[in-house]
Amino acid sequence: MAVNLKGRNFLTLKDFTPEEIRYLLDLAHNLKAKKRAGIKGDLLEGKNIVLLFEKTSTRTRCAFEVGAMDEGAGVTFLGSNDS
Repeated sequence: MAVNLKGRNFLTLKDFTPEEIRYLLDLAHNLKAKKRAGIKGDLLEGKNIVLLFEKTSTRTRCAFEVGAMDEGAGVTFLGSNDS
């Protein structure tokens, strides 16, 4: 069965089936393997994303920025004090 997560938010594991969680873990494994092999990602090529976090979190921000850029996205961060 195909997994479609479009439009879904990952707030808690309870919102996902075991199949969907396995899909996400497999995807993460494959993306890491591709990066280790030096293969440039293109899943987000031509896309721009904005990162906006309710609380300050340098590690989370950096992880999202690196992940998005690794897959070809342009990234903009807006802090809570930005207008």
